[in-house]
Amino acid sequence: MRRRTKTGGQAKACPTVVRYEQERDLSKAHLEATAAVPAGVPTWTIAVRAAESKQATDIKVLDLTGITTFADYFVICTGSNQRQIQAIADEVGLRIKHEAGELPMSVEGYEQGEWVLADYGDLLVHVFSTKARDFYDLERLWRNATPVGIPHE
Repeated sequence: MRRRTKTGGQAKACPTVVRYEQERDLSKAHLEATAAVPAGVPTWTIAVRAAESKQATDIKVLDLTGITTFADYFVICTGSNQRQIQAIADEVGLRIKHEAGELPMSVEGYEQGEWVLADYGDLLVHVFSTKARDFYDLERLWRNATPVGIPHE
């Protein structure tokens, strides 16, 4: 980029400073290199395995099919502190991206780290702190949902 100086002198090259937001690992840049999900493996299973790998506790899956139209499944889990909650949310996002080729439509609460909500359309992943999980008590709120048994690996 060339700009003229105020004195009307010779045009000289001015360095252009470009600042980018910190790119998260969930960008669409590498989506084409995703592995195929084995037939019959639901996305919620990938989310559960990712949460287990980061030592999430009290993992529950609720089947909301027929109860609500905005999601078919909730995955609810607990982290012990802000960093672990963020690590769980990051791992879930990365695994779903690489194994299912899906990106979240939105992620809420990541910076605060008390309750991270990742929306994958038919799947909502809730990663809570212990205090927030007790306060919001989604299992009671959605008590009509069918609890899904989590298969062993």
